[in-house]
Amino acid sequence: TSDRLYFEPLTFEDVLNIIENEKPKGVVVQFGGQTPLKIAEKLHAAGVPILGTSQDAIDLAEDRQRFGDVLKRLKLKAPPFGTVRNKEEALAVAERIGYPVLVRPSYVLGGRAMEIVYDNESLEHYLRTAVKASPRHPVLIDRFLEHSIEMDVDAICDGDDVYIGAVMQHVEEAGIHSGDSACVIPPVSLGEEAVRRIEDQTAALALELGVIGLMNVQYAVQQSDHGGASIYVLEVNPRGSRTVPFVSKATGVQLARVATRVIAGHKLRDMGLPGWEESVAAGRVPCRRDLQHVAVKEAVLPFPRFPGVDTTLGPEMKSTGEVMGVGTNFPTAFAKASLAAGDRLPREGTVFISVADAEKDTVVLMALMLSTLGFKILATEGTHKTLTLNGIDSESVIKHTVGLEMRSMLSASGETPSITTVVDLIEAGEIDLVINIPRGRGARSDGYEIRRAALRRGVPTMTNAAAAHAAVQAIAGGLRSSKLSVICLQELHERQDAAERASAAAGS
Repeated sequence: TSDRLYFEPLTFEDVLNIIENEKPKGVVVQFGGQTPLKIAEKLHAAGVPILGTSQDAIDLAEDRQRFGDVLKRLKLKAPPFGTVRNKEEALAVAERIGYPVLVRPSYVLGGRAMEIVYDNESLEHYLRTAVKASPRHPVLIDRFLEHSIEMDVDAICDGDDVYIGAVMQHVEEAGIHSGDSACVIPPVSLGEEAVRRIEDQTAALALELGVIGLMNVQYAVQQSDHGGASIYVLEVNPRGSRTVPFVSKATGVQLARVATRVIAGHKLRDMGLPGWEESVAAGRVPCRRDLQHVAVKEAVLPFPRFPGVDTTLGPEMKSTGEVMGVGTNFPTAFAKASLAAGDRLPREGTVFISVADAEKDTVVLMALMLSTLGFKILATEGTHKTLTLNGIDSESVIKHTVGLEMRSMLSASGETPSITTVVDLIEAGEIDLVINIPRGRGARSDGYEIRRAALRRGVPTMTNAAAAHAAVQAIAGGLRSSKLSVICLQELHERQDAAERASAAAGS
């Protein structure tokens, strides 16, 4: 609890005024997101002691060139990247590292003006309309790792040891901002070997950077053709992440309290942390690994308050809050998290499916599951053809733009148009779930009108293949096969403690 609370802007001048008034022993900058890290250098220069991770370690993680050298020393992978200052440099870098690429201004918060582009034309359009690259305002270009699994790790380091709070798997594929993506503890589709490599890499990064306190690392995992997994370091933040409260509630380990004790000089190995002895005995980085439950964090999006916006998720963060669902398995936990976030997934009814050509292969399994569950499936012409070829029953419906053109032609010829488009069906309340997966800048007009109509009617809408698969799993394995119930966090953690005590007793 705080002895005093200030309602002041988080700027260098205001913080310095508070420091002059309070005269603290030091300042902790790890719990306020990215903004405190931005002013930490000025505070350090003004003689304010920065407690925990040093200013040089913060700069080491924030500076691209210096951090690249760290990755080389540790022999860790990162997506190829480049920094550009004009259109010519941008096109050259994109050609060198290969499309698709992730482009963004340097020093952005919340993924502002960040975009995935698939060709030279889209890159030039981004440089013209989103940002203006210049020597003072360079643009960062990274190779975008398509169809990879994104992972988040929260960890605490005391300079000698590292404790992994949790390894989290994002439900959506890489490319959705981590603040908008659902994520799950423990990982549900990553092998034990890959999880251990991620834990080992996290510990190596924390010790090499000199972190004292909290650290968050984001990874992308790509499965290779020969069965192995390539792990890429996307970003390291030497601070507490937005996932710290989720991890603390899911695991029962209060990361903020532990990190603060570390910052004050205590050692992790003396704190009796859950899973510490078992992990050390097994030769692993200490972590509370063997949870008796599954926890899913879902983003709360503000779209219902802005009915004209496009609900497609991407690299730019749009969420305004988070909720958590807990269950004995992933489908149940995801179903509860979706319900808490305001998405009432249907148990039955009609599903509309429309996906871009590049995503056609992803839709077959989920459509088969929905059909088996008794859902009626409507699809646009291309998707309908794909489903038919795979033996899945569906009905073809008219696209919004095609319907408008047909109505216009009939009206011009004096006939009364009786054309029903997918948007009409959504507006009439005849569709219970929308799966609309666009790609890049294509299918903007039709997809936008479909998603906007679904938003107006409160119809759950999935715009990402992985999220759609998770929703179908939640319907099949969560909503229809089990009764959702409330789980008290205190009881959850007591059961976890009891299970670990029983395991330790059996082992001894």
